This record gives sequence, C-alpha cells and structure tokens, in this order.
Amino acid sequence: QVQLVESGGGSVQAGGSLRLSCVASAHTYSSDCLGWFRQAPAKEREGVAFIDSYGGTSYADAAMARFTISRDNGKNTLYLLMNSLKPEDTAMYYCAADSSPSRYGCSWRLPSYLVDYWGQGTQVTVSS
Repeated sequence: QVQLVESGGGSVQAGGSLRLSCVASAHTYSSDCLGWFRQAPAKEREGVAFIDSYGGTSYADAAMARFTISRDNGKNTLYLLMNSLKPEDTAMYYCAADSSPSRYGCSWRLPSYLVDYWGQGTQVTVSS
C-alpha cells in the first residue's frame, strides 16, 4: 500500500526552525526521487527540496542555504530541516515520491503533475 505520512508542522516566529518528517511505506520509499512541495493559499504548488536515491539534493532558490533535506534509509523516513523561517514560508508542505524518470530529473523543477505519490500535507505557519 502506498503511503506517505508527514508530521512536524506547526506555528513558529520568524527566525525559528522546524523539522518536517515523512514516513513512507517501503514501496514508496524505494522511489527514485523523494521531495517536498509547498502550497500557499491562492498559489500553485511548488517544489522546495528533493533528494535522489544516491543522496543527491536539489533546492529551490527560496530554500537554498536555509533548508536541508535528508533521508534515513533505515527508517524509510524523509526529513526537511527548515531554519531561519520567514513569513513567506507559510504554506502547506507535502511529501512527494516520484518513481518515473522525466527530463526534469529529481529536482525542484519537477512539476507537481508528474509526482506519483503524495502525502496529506502538514501546515507550517510563520509569524512576523
């Protein structure tokens, strides 16, 4: 059964940190590409950070130098450590798995319509 379950969202003040977690079923975790998207109200879902099966990472400009994506293969868990949070980081964050290679590769440019599996989302709210 395909399953992605996120946790770790919450409300923080600007400058604070959160760590999101995503526990995946074994089948889903074996996907070539795991990552995080986010969607703010009235905005499109956008890629934030991605990691491939070799540990290679890709970050959107907004996440560069502040967010760190990692995976624990022993726990089938994906993480997103978010530091120096800003109000504009406020969004619903979704864990995603893509097992179908495309010309976009495992990168923040991956369109949401190409994602194979989604989690239910976890809300992050950053106040100024």
